[in-house]
Amino acid sequence: MVNPRAYLAEAIATYGLVFFGPLSVILAISSFGETLTTQSVLFISLAHGGAIALMVYAFGHVSGAHINPAVTIPMMITKKIGIVDGVGYIISQLIGAIAAAATLKVILPELGAKVNFGTQGGPSDLINNSISSGFAIEAILTFFLVLVIFMTAVHKKASPGLHGLSIGGMVFLIHLVAVPLTGASVNPARTFGPALISGFWEFHWMYWAAPILGGIIAALIMNYVYVNKAEKEA
Repeated sequence: MVNPRAYLAEAIATYGLVFFGPLSVILAISSFGETLTTQSVLFISLAHGGAIALMVYAFGHVSGAHINPAVTIPMMITKKIGIVDGVGYIISQLIGAIAAAATLKVILPELGAKVNFGTQGGPSDLINNSISSGFAIEAILTFFLVLVIFMTAVHKKASPGLHGLSIGGMVFLIHLVAVPLTGASVNPARTFGPALISGFWEFHWMYWAAPILGGIIAALIMNYVYVNKAEKEA
């Protein structure tokens, strides 16, 4: 069993992501217009990547800073965390996400409502509103996110001190390319909190199923091909 303080760490870290991330969406629309522009995509990407990087550095040594059910579930499957603790992590993440979205509703009720408090809106016109394309994008992007996590934060031979920058950088890259395509979730908690507060549930299942599937595939490959080998050699 992990220290119960790790649950609080997951809640606070996820609060940080779901506060700064959706807030950047709200401010981008307010500053750059409702149509996505290069400036707004960069603004949103930097906010999400920066929030994740800083939360990883702040809480990585406490809880591992999963901040994402699509990270915790693969960690459970590969036995990096126990089932009970994994469930505790996910509940904590969802509580943090809900609290953050509720805070945004209190602070910016009208501006936030215009974008459903940062809830992803599903597959965009750029991919012909295709659910299968949107699902594939979210799954592939989460695959690479979990790949980076396992190879920088879990792998015994990873360079120390770079995992926050690496993970935050991947989140930045994910948002840079996927905000115009699916809204770039790769995190069920990131979508769930704003969806609950806004009441916008369209395509919600996709933002759970696709990231979890992509994360599990990445974790299985990275763990059994690379991580376990390094642990035996250590």
